[in-house]
Amino acid sequence: MNRFKILSIKEKNEIVDLLKKQFGIQKLSGLIVQKGKEKLFLFIGKFGPKEIKQLEEKTIIERIGIYFARIERGEIRLSLEGVQMLKDQITKNIFELNEEQANIWMHGSELNIATGERGYLVMKYKNDYLGCGKASAEKIGNFVPKSRRLKHKN
Repeated sequence: MNRFKILSIKEKNEIVDLLKKQFGIQKLSGLIVQKGKEKLFLFIGKFGPKEIKQLEEKTIIERIGIYFARIERGEIRLSLEGVQMLKDQITKNIFELNEEQANIWMHGSELNIATGERGYLVMKYKNDYLGCGKASAEKIGNFVPKSRRLKHKN
């Protein structure tokens, strides 16, 4: 039973094209592994597709590589790790936060800001990349996982 799919070169190029269109990212090194219909993992290692398939026949592999993105309705949403791994290539759809907005964002709240944009934005405060949000007409939705949010002081 295959728990994941190693994308072909053609499929990988389609993902890279989406990343280029959305964020200006030009290339991805390694293999892209898809788990389920949405989750994408990036594997950079010594094993190729053939070796991974052989290993999968002998044991259960729950995960391979680093979760870096997911496909949602034909768009790519980068994970926190994806933003960090690819930050040097991101040139488009960057939203610069001020200190107050960065604090609100890292506590897990959405930002009530009309950006004039629609779709996924990479959130940045000074030199720090803080993940990916989804802009709509009136706000930017937050995807910072609960386990990674800053805790409120009492």
